[in-house]
Amino acid sequence: MSHKNSLTEADVTPESIFYDRRKVLQALGLGAAALALPATSQADVLSWFKGNDRPKAPAGKALQFSQPAMYQATLPLTPEDKVTGYNNYYEFGLDKADPAANAGQLPTTPWKITIDGEVAKPMTLDMDDILKRFPLEQRIYRMRCVEAWSMVVPWIGFPLSALLNLVEPTSDARYVAFTTLYDPEHMPGQKDRFIGGGLNYPYVEGLRIDEAMNPLALLSVGLYGKTMPPQNGAPIRLTVPWKYGFKGIKAIVHIRLAKDQPPTTWNQIAANEYGFYANVNPQVDHPRWSQASERFIGAGGLLDVQRQPTLMFNGYEKEVAHLYRGMDLRANY
Repeated sequence: MSHKNSLTEADVTPESIFYDRRKVLQALGLGAAALALPATSQADVLSWFKGNDRPKAPAGKALQFSQPAMYQATLPLTPEDKVTGYNNYYEFGLDKADPAANAGQLPTTPWKITIDGEVAKPMTLDMDDILKRFPLEQRIYRMRCVEAWSMVVPWIGFPLSALLNLVEPTSDARYVAFTTLYDPEHMPGQKDRFIGGGLNYPYVEGLRIDEAMNPLALLSVGLYGKTMPPQNGAPIRLTVPWKYGFKGIKAIVHIRLAKDQPPTTWNQIAANEYGFYANVNPQVDHPRWSQASERFIGAGGLLDVQRQPTLMFNGYEKEVAHLYRGMDLRANY
């Protein structure tokens, strides 16, 4: 696959945003992390970054899926090589190209997901069982990163509500908490603060139960007609298109229904910048940059990345605005 039009972070994200967001990580001592490592650990880090012996991500397998007309948006798709080659996944490094370079070492079979908590029928399912139980469909969604860049991606998956209905949530189930795989051996960012940005691992996220039950909320297992690449969250990830991309937790192994609002990774590290709801809102700026517009990553080259206005709820206002009726969206950002 050609990457001649692949973008660097400087090409897509304004330089001030690129560096300002990482001030959060530097505040945790990340800038001095390498100096604090013992000599043998420093050597391990440098060896990891060279990456000469890391396996490439396996080629995706073709999936069978339907294409419901209501989810086949007539939007220009972001080319596949840009979706798979430019993303945030700090378990594999801080640079946008690191996940594609480093995630191929992650074993994604066998894979099990446990669903428990405030449910009548807790269960653990493997991916084969999930793919047999839930018919797949393609949904073309906008994807908006909190860093003010966006894509359009043809995800393949099934409604999150279908899985939740299977376990029968109780009346005390008010939130849904998600947890990523914890595997420091294959996810170097979980082992080393220098590589993983100083985040608390495993990565955790959450939704309110009515958000999780919304028809747009998707558990994605593929994109562009094939199984999900490791760098994009294989084998299963969350897709909630009206929220900023960091809500789309990857490599899910645990879903817990809870009475109380669960912690979320970016909210823990910088609550004043990354709220629990994280709804795309052009009227509520990030403390260090505007959210009024975004750079759309399309088929063009480095010099013709399009800037466009950011849409309320990322263009899904009709489908989700009722979830937040009466809420102060500046306080509940």
